[in-house]
Amino acid sequence: MCAASVEQPSQQSFDIEQFLAAEESKGLLRLTTAGSVDDGKSTLIGRLLHDAKGAYEDQLKSAVRAGQIDFSLLTDGLRAEREQGITIDVAYRYFATIKRKFILADTPGHEQYTRNMATGASTAELAIILLDAHRGLTTQSRRHAFIATMLGIPNFVMAVNKMDLVGYDQEVFNRIRAEFEPFLERIGTKNYYFLPLSALKGDNVVDRGSHMPWFDGPCLLEYLETVDAADNMIQAPFRMPVQRVVRPDQNFRGYAGQIASGTIRPGDQVQALPSGRRSKVKRVVTFDGDLEMAHAPMSVTLTLADEIDISRGDMISSGIPPHSARIFDATMVWFDAHPLDPAHDYLVKHTSHTVPARVDGVRHLINVATLESEPATSLAMNEIGVVRIATAKPLFFDPYQGNRVTGSFILIDRKTNHTAGAGMILAEAEGSLEDAADRLVRLVRAAVPEGSRLNLPSDDAQAMEVVRGLLKGVLR
Repeated sequence: MCAASVEQPSQQSFDIEQFLAAEESKGLLRLTTAGSVDDGKSTLIGRLLHDAKGAYEDQLKSAVRAGQIDFSLLTDGLRAEREQGITIDVAYRYFATIKRKFILADTPGHEQYTRNMATGASTAELAIILLDAHRGLTTQSRRHAFIATMLGIPNFVMAVNKMDLVGYDQEVFNRIRAEFEPFLERIGTKNYYFLPLSALKGDNVVDRGSHMPWFDGPCLLEYLETVDAADNMIQAPFRMPVQRVVRPDQNFRGYAGQIASGTIRPGDQVQALPSGRRSKVKRVVTFDGDLEMAHAPMSVTLTLADEIDISRGDMISSGIPPHSARIFDATMVWFDAHPLDPAHDYLVKHTSHTVPARVDGVRHLINVATLESEPATSLAMNEIGVVRIATAKPLFFDPYQGNRVTGSFILIDRKTNHTAGAGMILAEAEGSLEDAADRLVRLVRAAVPEGSRLNLPSDDAQAMEVVRGLLKGVLR
């Protein structure tokens, strides 16, 4: 058996407090699966849940067919999935071992459901990309690896499944690895681990098995338990989009939200955006009492030393300030059955606020098979491209590769309220007089004391007009 440890019932007296403390101290790994249709994703996850003792009794009963467990039915819960034998929706499962807790998203493999795959992978810290040893590398395998890398997933397991169908041949595994590795290097995938396995037979899933003595690496569960899942967002600059202003009485005013990145302590200096006003954190309040320190992704309420006008959708930050722009470029995965229309009205949902927006144009379409940029004027469902977005108000963001929370957004169709696409911000558009004026407004308000001769009008629109005039005069 691999070194991975499956929870076993203790023979000693059960201490509920000790058990709860041990469970709370475990780390959490979010992972997702992806691959072509019939590569065996659902079977692999079913086998993993079964052998790791993570499947419930009612799930096991519903998965029995002809006296045997059909492991794929432990995750394929929709009637259409069971009838067609494919995964359509994203199925989430929770299980735990002695060392770690897991939240697993089983995502669709068919190209038609690429948008579902992107949704399931958006919060993952590790992706299992499955390949059929009998069929070899496919275009959809490349597509999923590209999307997972684009979404910022830091760790990968390239699981070459169905090794039993090729006689557990080492040469087949080596050939697939040699073919796939150059593509992974090209798209920037860094931490990847190739693993031969058989989900149906159980080889190298939880138990090592005896069919592949030529492979001496850790099996799947052992690797999942030991892979480094450190959250780099804790070390990033502090960002907290404000979700609600808490005002239970005249003696308390707090700003509630989920910390997107970084850490915060009482006494830390912060800046409120878009006003640019600065203050110090007075208290970090939670339901269980005040904290001396909080970090991403905790939900807290901050009180400040000064009275500042802050509302839902604003951002409290410290350290390197976020970008501020109304025009920016982003990589877009298109979800809607209706193609992207630059003349259409959209909304951008970014962190805790929603603003009207338009698509200023499609820069190019990304061919996921060749990774080449192709000219395009629109995007169809499941296509990926780089677009330019213009919003009615500035967004405060970090590029997606540095912050998956403040660097992401969804595009909403204003007429149907459907989610049209998911975007990952690349950078603000260059040469925008509007954004230069907006940044200058914030800088002046933050640096110049109120009441001075350089004080700007309190109304944002009037302030922007003043600064636009100044900029135009300078540019002349």
